[in-house]
Amino acid sequence: MYEKMLNKQEVPSMEDLITYCGANGVLFQELNSYLTEEWNTQTLIRFPYGNSYGWGVKHSIKSKHICDIFAEDQAFELMLRMDNRQYEAVYNDLLPYTKEVIDGKYPCGDGGWIHYRILCREHLEDAKKLLDQKCKKRER
Repeated sequence: MYEKMLNKQEVPSMEDLITYCGANGVLFQELNSYLTEEWNTQTLIRFPYGNSYGWGVKHSIKSKHICDIFAEDQAFELMLRMDNRQYEAVYNDLLPYTKEVIDGKYPCGDGGWIHYRILCREHLEDAKKLLDQKCKKRER
């Protein structure tokens, strides 16, 4: 379960990514739309970071990387780096599951990377809180 799209030879469309997420495809589409509509991000479907991450959607504002959203079988995963102040600003408003992911972040500078698997609407709402914190310092 939660296998990534690992066939590098076939570039998927956005519809392919949505379909691959199964029952959570609607939430995958909603999060991507939220970023492009609310924060005016540019998107790129890509296969980054080696063979195990799979296909996903990169979001950026101008030249600043915001996040990657990777399609998975019946789910999807948000990969995001923030500094500790950004995490702390929203931490108390998040689900225990989200806090656990943040607590286990991969350290990087004064913050770290998270891989946040989204399986339901509540996870999606926490993802939006994190992304709002990440994007709010950026120009629209």
